[in-house]
Amino acid sequence: MDRTIVSSASRGSLLSTHKVLRNTYFLLSLTLAFSALTATASTLLGLPAPGLLLMLVGFYGLMFLTHKLANSPAGILAAFALTGFMGYTLGPILSSFIGSGAGDLIMLALGGTALVFICCSAYVLTTRKDMSFLSGMLMAGFVVLLVAVIANLFLQIPALHLAISALFILFSAGAILWETSNIIHGGETNYIRATVSLYVSLYNMFISLLSILGFARSN
Repeated sequence: MDRTIVSSASRGSLLSTHKVLRNTYFLLSLTLAFSALTATASTLLGLPAPGLLLMLVGFYGLMFLTHKLANSPAGILAAFALTGFMGYTLGPILSSFIGSGAGDLIMLALGGTALVFICCSAYVLTTRKDMSFLSGMLMAGFVVLLVAVIANLFLQIPALHLAISALFILFSAGAILWETSNIIHGGETNYIRATVSLYVSLYNMFISLLSILGFARSN
């Protein structure tokens, strides 16, 4: 009887995990499509860059709102607001690449981002390896990146900017591994929070790849 109860609980936990994973990927695909739509609109309309202050306020404000509402249906709307805003911020960047005749780099960066995401997700889903050990390294990496980004705001050194982009790619890949593992092992039970986490990783990876490719093209 005890075995039956344990087995039923295990099946219930597994079904719940699969549901979170399925809902996460579904919402992620929708938010990515919406973000691509707002990025395209921003590019075609030639909307101006929001500026560092507005971007930080918009990103962290909407991120806070999404996490605050994550346990209610309104959290889905907040997730779309966040990803739509981030898509808008891509518009001026994409316009500069297209205007300089480097539109092909956008597709390369998209392809590279998709490839890394698929490989990282597939690795965790097939091996079911627990990636919780990455949490400490990700925290340390976040601190290093934060210090480097602040330093480069004043120093404006191209080599440092390139190094930051490379570190962001590694950090984002690690975050995808960690978040996917967190979902399948029951550490993350809210698909809205999981979606936003994966989206931010993909956004940072795409921007960083685009930056590195643009630097390589210019040199």
